[in-house]
Amino acid sequence: MKKRVFSGIQPTGNLHIGAYLGALGNWVTRQYETDNVFCIVDLHAITVPQDPVLLKKRTRELTGIYLAAGLDAGYSIIFIQSHVAAHAELAWILNCFLPMGWMYRMTQFKEKSADLKEQVSVGLFDYPALMAADILLYRTDEVPVGEDQKQHVELTRDVAQRFNSIYGETFVLPEPVIPDVGARIMGLDDPTKKMSKSNEAPNHAVKLLDPPDVIRARIMRATTDSLKEIRFDEGRPGVYNLLTIYHAFTGESKNSIEAKFEGKGYGDLKKNLA
Repeated sequence: MKKRVFSGIQPTGNLHIGAYLGALGNWVTRQYETDNVFCIVDLHAITVPQDPVLLKKRTRELTGIYLAAGLDAGYSIIFIQSHVAAHAELAWILNCFLPMGWMYRMTQFKEKSADLKEQVSVGLFDYPALMAADILLYRTDEVPVGEDQKQHVELTRDVAQRFNSIYGETFVLPEPVIPDVGARIMGLDDPTKKMSKSNEAPNHAVKLLDPPDVIRARIMRATTDSLKEIRFDEGRPGVYNLLTIYHAFTGESKNSIEAKFEGKGYGDLKKNLA
């Protein structure tokens, strides 16, 4: 029997290559190996302030991106989260089994709430409960996530185990699946911070809907350093980030990539990547 996979993306901001390499591209690659449920998680989107008109537009746009990227709607289930009331219903039930202490340990809430300050909603604090409901509702075996979401999947397992211990075997315990390459793509302008949909700085990210000339310009302006050697060195975040993106898109080994650019400059790397 094929394993059940659940994953989703928020219809907020402009989807960038980090989301493609860390999520969408892997969904497409593995879709015929697994039983898939892919969601547009608009209920998660409204945990922070949204323009209703823009949210509706981006929800439709993201649906198109799912299909354009290669997801097969005849094989995988693709839907909008708010169209299935059971997500919110199960989230409430799970709230009754989630200790506050578990929720306070969620690092992503601490990071996001620090930016929002007085605009922090209860929904943002409760985000992990809704994510747990998303996953458990479909008896999910695997959840493709980035490093920043792994903690939420672990919380999902914990609350599922707690519920099962009281009411009997009800929920499947999911496993987080983190891609080997591309799980954490950093900003082009500041490679010490993860590439973000909410960052609108002009040279921060390559968006999936950017025209070719804009993509080239953003890659060419990407932050590097004053050294010359092109190699995979995490201590040099700018160059490491560009090489990671190149590695993820081409599938070439790290050794072959370093050999390819031996004796060449950053301009050569950027031109080849663009």
